[in-house]
Amino acid sequence: MKPIRNFAVVLVLILASSRLVRAQEVDAFFGLGSAHASSNGQQIDTFGDGTLYPTSGIGGAFTDLGANFFFNRQIGAGWTGAWKFNSTNYAGLQYHTSFHTFDAIVEPSAIRTRHFAPEIRAGIGFSGVHFDEPDPVSCSQVPGCPDSYFFVGHLAGAARFYFTNHIFLRPAIDVNYVHDLYPFGSHWVPRYSMSVGYSFGRE
Repeated sequence: MKPIRNFAVVLVLILASSRLVRAQEVDAFFGLGSAHASSNGQQIDTFGDGTLYPTSGIGGAFTDLGANFFFNRQIGAGWTGAWKFNSTNYAGLQYHTSFHTFDAIVEPSAIRTRHFAPEIRAGIGFSGVHFDEPDPVSCSQVPGCPDSYFFVGHLAGAARFYFTNHIFLRPAIDVNYVHDLYPFGSHWVPRYSMSVGYSFGRE
């Protein structure tokens, strides 16, 4: 899915070059979370020895990383990324999963306060499944190996709770619809995260 990756790079460059200088507020955050999708239930003779290895679902701990650029007190754009901390077994091979989304952001002014800033987000992105240096023969038995990428539609709700004028705690719920996510048993992948962050340029 190289076109999707190219689109992501272009969008980041556009945000950084043409919008950042006009942003009234910039937020950066980092934390931990999780993502969940079921197994597709398949069993694969990965190593050609007659042993069937089950496919797994998505789960476990993920990083949570992101940035927001607000052009006024209500409208902004942002990027979020999530990576699986440790490798997970999938049909006898080790793999990682990642998610990257690029969103429009609305902050409802009616409920925003000095210490509370809600985020309603919608956008697109991509998800990657990356196998860890598998043997070419065994990799050829596993669909999507060694690397595969999938288009993502994204909706999310989050809130920034400010302890100071700049430092915040950010819980978030993300819902990803991942097109044709054949390695797993569901196209819907929810993510839950808790991050800490810092706001630049906040009054």
